[in-house]
Amino acid sequence: MRKSHYIYLAILSVFFACEDEVDIALNDAPAVLVVDAWVNDMPQLQEINLMMSQPYFDSSQPPEVSGAEVVITDDQGQTFEFTEAEAGSYQWDPAAHSASFEIGRSYHLSVTYNGNTFEADSELKRVPALDSIVYTYYEERNAFQPEGYYAQFYARDPEGTGDSYWIKTYKNGLYLSRPSDLNIAYDAAFSSTAPVDGVIFIEPIQNGATPLNDDEDAYEPYVFGDSVYIEIYSITNEAFRFLDAVSTQIERDGGFAEIFAEPLENVPCNISCTSSEEEQVVGFFNASAVAYRGERLEE
Repeated sequence: MRKSHYIYLAILSVFFACEDEVDIALNDAPAVLVVDAWVNDMPQLQEINLMMSQPYFDSSQPPEVSGAEVVITDDQGQTFEFTEAEAGSYQWDPAAHSASFEIGRSYHLSVTYNGNTFEADSELKRVPALDSIVYTYYEERNAFQPEGYYAQFYARDPEGTGDSYWIKTYKNGLYLSRPSDLNIAYDAAFSSTAPVDGVIFIEPIQNGATPLNDDEDAYEPYVFGDSVYIEIYSITNEAFRFLDAVSTQIERDGGFAEIFAEPLENVPCNISCTSSEEEQVVGFFNASAVAYRGERLEE
């Protein structure tokens, strides 16, 4: 017992010793092109954003990239030319064309900028139907789960392993975009290491329809008049790994758990410069099919 007690104190001393702030001087790396290219099969304006990277501690708006050529081509030779609507924003409107992104098609992105060509590929995968959204009233369970109405969505992952999804939630029309709101699934569960296939999404994923509060220390139940809107995006397995890595890198609270956090590192991107081995680029290209549904909590 005495030996265990000493070990425990030694571990605590390490924890507290690691709490001192350390200012690290980072060299500024050359700015590189950032490609944010997530398109889908919904009948709405599609947008690809281009910007330049900036130093790690610079929290200002990244500089937009103008004057680029942005084109997506499918595996049947059909082209989707994105035009620059404003600085850094390149758009394609399906309402103005007799074309759309389709499930089962493969797509190739080409961005030409400053004499270089940047390319990526994506397949538009299937997506399950979003069957229903329900509200359930729960008594207070603990401080993290207060009394109130909780929302859940129900959808069944199609049979066959290897499907990945990004579930986006909107509460009262507001997209929940915090790192803690990121909700991704591999088949009907969290990971490819233990695939759960051909069943309804597991409960923790369903529960993503109820967000955390502003302090992110407890769920925020719905009240009468509130609405929830859910979108399920099919994504490639490569995109799943990208989002999972992004979550790991940005979901850092700086507290006790930070001691065991993984070190900062670049996330895996699928954009590459095909015109120069020296030219760097970061970002991601993915084409999605989308299922969606909304429900309002009524008395």
